[in-house]
Amino acid sequence: MTEAKRTIKLVTSDEALVAAVRAAVSGLPGFGFQALANSEQLENQPPAPGDVLLLDRGMTSENVYELCRRVSPKFGCRTFLVVNQGARLAEAIARFCGATGVIERPFGSAELRRHMGSAPESMAGFESAAQQRKPASQPRSSLEETRRLPAALLRDAAGRPDQRLIDHLTDPETQLFHYSFLHFKLDEEFKRAQRFAHPLACVMLGFEGQASEQVLRELAGIFLSASRDTDVLGRFDENSFLFLLPLTGPDGAEVMAKRVGELAREHELRDLVGDPLAIAVGISAFPHPEIKKREDLFHRARQAFLSARTHGGGVVSAI
Repeated sequence: MTEAKRTIKLVTSDEALVAAVRAAVSGLPGFGFQALANSEQLENQPPAPGDVLLLDRGMTSENVYELCRRVSPKFGCRTFLVVNQGARLAEAIARFCGATGVIERPFGSAELRRHMGSAPESMAGFESAAQQRKPASQPRSSLEETRRLPAALLRDAAGRPDQRLIDHLTDPETQLFHYSFLHFKLDEEFKRAQRFAHPLACVMLGFEGQASEQVLRELAGIFLSASRDTDVLGRFDENSFLFLLPLTGPDGAEVMAKRVGELAREHELRDLVGDPLAIAVGISAFPHPEIKKREDLFHRARQAFLSARTHGGGVVSAI
């Protein structure tokens, strides 16, 4: 019986790249080729198990890293970014966003064959895809070692003139992670906590009204001083923030939250009308009998936060 062909799907509007990849795929036994002009076509014609997805970094109509972050866990297939030779930080950003790696252009069948035969451990951050590709009995420690903590990755890039990695992942006013990345990390950290039966605290923190950019930056500095390198700190909206604290239960999260409130008072932070910032905090923690999925963890923290804010500040833990 003839083995069914797998498909290499290329998302690009660059006709020259389409022609080059089509020619390269023609030299790969067992692979077919399909070109898609944009992410909408990709959603309508998604990859099948075993297919390979190529995303053109030169796309101008949408952010290819955001697209990679969105589709890599959804489709669970090997995903590569096609980049120009010498693209600085491209591979670090691509892997951080869930890609298997990058392929530098120009390339031919031999180069493409090498990538198609490579082991896709770099997608280990997405549990469903990793389970499809690895025997259940294989230890996961080596997979965990391939991950780089967000804070460490940002420190690596911070001293370089190229700020694309930082700009892509962070809120420009506070330099904390932005909402889209928080959504990604909530999924990743919750899956990790479930898999290894580790505690995970979710903290929503904020204040009423509006604050100047200077006050927001001071507040972000307070968050960083009260947290660990492994904590994920992000801006949720205009006046609220979301923290993910791995290996932390509700008591530890409450200690951190109270410390933030104390420091905010010591710094005498005020909103735009001159009133002191009344910090409100809501906490939820896994494991908990009512937390079955990531949305449960978030919504319990959110409701606790809204309750605390309604009462003028303080800390509320969802029990």
